[in-house]
Amino acid sequence: MNHLKETRHLVIFCILALLVGWVGLGVDRLIPDQNEEETLGMAIWLAGPLLVVIFLRTFAGDGWKDAGLYPNLKHNLRWYGMAMLIFPLVTMITLIIGKLTGWIDFSGFNIKAYFSIFTELFFINIIKNFFEESVWRGYLTAKLIKIRLTDFYIYGIAGLVWGLWHAPYYLHFLSDETIYAVLPVNRYLFMVIAVLNMMVWTVMFTEIFRLTRSIWSVILLHAMEDALINHLIIDGHIQIAAHKEIWLSPICGVLPMTLYLIIGLWLRKQRSKKTVFLN
Repeated sequence: MNHLKETRHLVIFCILALLVGWVGLGVDRLIPDQNEEETLGMAIWLAGPLLVVIFLRTFAGDGWKDAGLYPNLKHNLRWYGMAMLIFPLVTMITLIIGKLTGWIDFSGFNIKAYFSIFTELFFINIIKNFFEESVWRGYLTAKLIKIRLTDFYIYGIAGLVWGLWHAPYYLHFLSDETIYAVLPVNRYLFMVIAVLNMMVWTVMFTEIFRLTRSIWSVILLHAMEDALINHLIIDGHIQIAAHKEIWLSPICGVLPMTLYLIIGLWLRKQRSKKTVFLN
């Protein structure tokens, strides 16, 4: 497929992926009496981009060759290990600094309850993130690489589209209680910070994907993030001092974001040394 057609399909994908959540929101407004956490609109938002990918790959000529569906474990166990360790390592550093500064209170931490939920969430999110990473890394990132954009264009476009796809979630689907548990700000500022955070994460997600040429490494990376840090904050296992959340929140604080960016750029350097490219 020529680059013009590849680019046209990328534009179509991005437009549809960014619209589908708002379609889901419209559906929910037509069907008001639903479970707030499992609405038809949310299902449309979650599944819509994958349906677009399946159509473009199966019926529009994109094919499945660059989808990264094989694990490619040979010679890549190091990067799979990195995928499993990045979020625990950065979270541990953040929590240690929080303890030393007195900005994080661990008095509510229940280790048994925490790891019980962590184990359950991890395996659930492997399934959930198979569908998500098939879209954001297995299609969007793979196609941006294929049309030979520079690394920072790839990070910027993939991160921005991935982040803005979440806009209906942050502005409407996500509860006020969850937002305030993470950062005590309004929905619009929360969305801006969250999108910036995902753009930072995109550097290391992209590089793990490129190093392994597989979505399975980023599925593990993403599942670890979902299981490890979200319920640490949302379920109240730790409490961060007022006005310090923006600095030390394991979900989107400045310190962990900076560390994730450093790790992502280090992974980019390692890929450059290996000269591993997804063509």
